[in-house]
Amino acid sequence: MTDALSASPEPAIAAHNVTLTLGTGKAPVEILRGVDLTVDAGASVALLGPSGSGKSSLMAVLAGLERASGGTIRVAGLDFGTMDEDALARARRGRIGIVLQAFHLLPTMTALENVAVPLELAGHADPFGRAQAELEAVGLGHRLTHYPAQLSGGEQQRVAIARAMAGEPAIIFADEPTGNLDTATGHAIIDLIFARRAALGATLLIITHDPALADHCDRVVVMHDGRIEERAA
Repeated sequence: MTDALSASPEPAIAAHNVTLTLGTGKAPVEILRGVDLTVDAGASVALLGPSGSGKSSLMAVLAGLERASGGTIRVAGLDFGTMDEDALARARRGRIGIVLQAFHLLPTMTALENVAVPLELAGHADPFGRAQAELEAVGLGHRLTHYPAQLSGGEQQRVAIARAMAGEPAIIFADEPTGNLDTATGHAIIDLIFARRAALGATLLIITHDPALADHCDRVVVMHDGRIEERAA
């Protein structure tokens, strides 16, 4: 799956003139204002910009979590612009992994269950076996039966990373994945994200305020006021 995508000449992400407007009537709010972005399969791209610049909104649109108001979007070879919410949810499954600043773990489920249950719902043949393997890969093989409240912030983010990677997605989106962590833990989490991404051969789009984190990526894109302002190598 991932290998086929990586070998394809089609970009992993191709967005053209993407707009997002929230609200109606006399005071609509323009969030995205004609964004063009192409990300090659297998590339890592950092999206930099101040708060309110539209970074998270762009990620939500590209990940199929939010529908754009206009423009064209192709992700993993699929036309996201023509899909309704149910179709977008199906399209994300097995293709897209998402890591957020807030860990979004279910407090009543163990680490293993938090990773396995989404796989089970997606129809994976061996969800608990796959979940255990991914948790071991992120260094949590000894914490499978622990609940989120029994885990440190770094460990919770490792569970969230395992959950995002367990479906072996072709594209990984990460929105400020170290925002709730101390510096040392954050560096370890970044190393882990890039290591797991490399193991999968996946495309990575990571949102950050941290130029040092952006330096890990093949390319840096800067956003300001809902537009892509510059592109840097």
